[in-house]
Amino acid sequence: MLNLATLLDDSAAHWPDRTAIVCGDERLSYTATQAAANRVANLLVASGVRPGDRVALSCANIPWFPIVYYGILKAGAVVIPMNVLLKAREIAYHLNDSGAKAYFCFVGTPELPMGEEGNASFDRAPDCEHFFLIGSSELDDAIAEMPSEFETIATEPTDTAVVLYTSGTTGTPKGAELTHANMTLNALTCHRLFGTVEHDVHLITLPLFHSFGQSVQLNAGLGIGATLVLLPRFTPAAALTLMRDEQVTFFAGVPTMYWSLVGMENAADFDIAGNLRMAVSGGAAMPVEILTQVHKIFGVEVREGYGLSETSPVATFNHPGREAKPGSVGQPVWGIGVKLVDREWREVPDGEAGEIAIRGHNVMKGYLGRPEATAEAMREGWFRTGDIGTRDADGYYYIVDRAKDMIVRGGFNVYPRELEEVIMTHPAVSLVAVVGVPHPSHGEEVKAFVITKPGVTLTEAELIAWCRQNMAGYKYPRLVEFRDSFPMTSTGKVLKRELT
Repeated sequence: MLNLATLLDDSAAHWPDRTAIVCGDERLSYTATQAAANRVANLLVASGVRPGDRVALSCANIPWFPIVYYGILKAGAVVIPMNVLLKAREIAYHLNDSGAKAYFCFVGTPELPMGEEGNASFDRAPDCEHFFLIGSSELDDAIAEMPSEFETIATEPTDTAVVLYTSGTTGTPKGAELTHANMTLNALTCHRLFGTVEHDVHLITLPLFHSFGQSVQLNAGLGIGATLVLLPRFTPAAALTLMRDEQVTFFAGVPTMYWSLVGMENAADFDIAGNLRMAVSGGAAMPVEILTQVHKIFGVEVREGYGLSETSPVATFNHPGREAKPGSVGQPVWGIGVKLVDREWREVPDGEAGEIAIRGHNVMKGYLGRPEATAEAMREGWFRTGDIGTRDADGYYYIVDRAKDMIVRGGFNVYPRELEEVIMTHPAVSLVAVVGVPHPSHGEEVKAFVITKPGVTLTEAELIAWCRQNMAGYKYPRLVEFRDSFPMTSTGKVLKRELT
């Protein structure tokens, strides 16, 4: 028997009175959090949800997310976390594709695939039998009537616990089936990586519907008795204020979050270094320039890691106690194998670029209902990530770029990530995104979208000339466009496909 929800159960047994969740003025102990999750589990069972049924969840970073998340797991059901920014058509797609039997949705969700009456009669997801509106008096009353005790249903390690949908940037979103063993072992692996103290306090700004926030903070944090401080909407001022006021010891974010933090004029005045013991980054490669600024302003070294939804997600990390190499996503974590392969799955040597492949306890069962896509991505337990990387002689991995983002200019391969690292060192540049645009003779041309630092001036010609001096002739961008901001995903990644 192995159920991911035992992470909460065990901590509630060990630290019943400790604060588990903080959100605004609301503070829930481990006992209260477990009792609320038990009521959700009882409600699901009373509604006819059975072990193995899939239950969708759309909710921002508020206490309801962990309560419903663990309630679903306790009932032996499968959690389908969904991006809170999805539109009605997209919500209906996820419900239908996953075969969700029930759907918990926060009252603030922008669009719902419901009938005109606004009730549980979905017109676009007819097989979803139960609709629970988080924040409504109806759900509050229904849960209040449920017992606060529930014996977590025994599930097998290989049973699916969570289905995480890929972003769909290369086609229709696919659901990665992650087992109880996948998710539990990844949370325990995070414990090994991050170490433990008497009482860690996590600030969670990463959306909990995403694999990064779920494994690295929600499951890993609650599994060790940490306090989770939830921030529903990230702003650098709000994040730094909470770090100071709640004495946060652990922060995880994507590079654009760190970029926002160091960009605040009075960032150093928050004086968070005395409490913050660890900062980690993932989701995208962190420019070395931002790493340097974080250490200078906040006095903490950011440790980078790497993974995907299909790998639960953590696969590599710059391990504490070992050298942290700027620009590297580190070495494979415990129990995980990583290699670089070419298109025919042949392994490539150190120093050469290849597609990253991963094998181990973190790799998904497969894509839900898509055996052909699973077979294409996996071979003999190895999962092809779609990311291009290199490995040095010490076994540290470096992300070169997404395979789909690589630019082919006049027959030469150009990796935007490499160019972005260089351009970020220009004294007037705050953030940059490099993309390929169609060109009649070269196939593709290199274009840089740039956000400049406040109060500085920089022209296209000046930046192009600077790039020409610092990059090979086939690499440097011939096109530059200045922007005030970039389109981003809900997890803080730059949406390059929307930059044209």
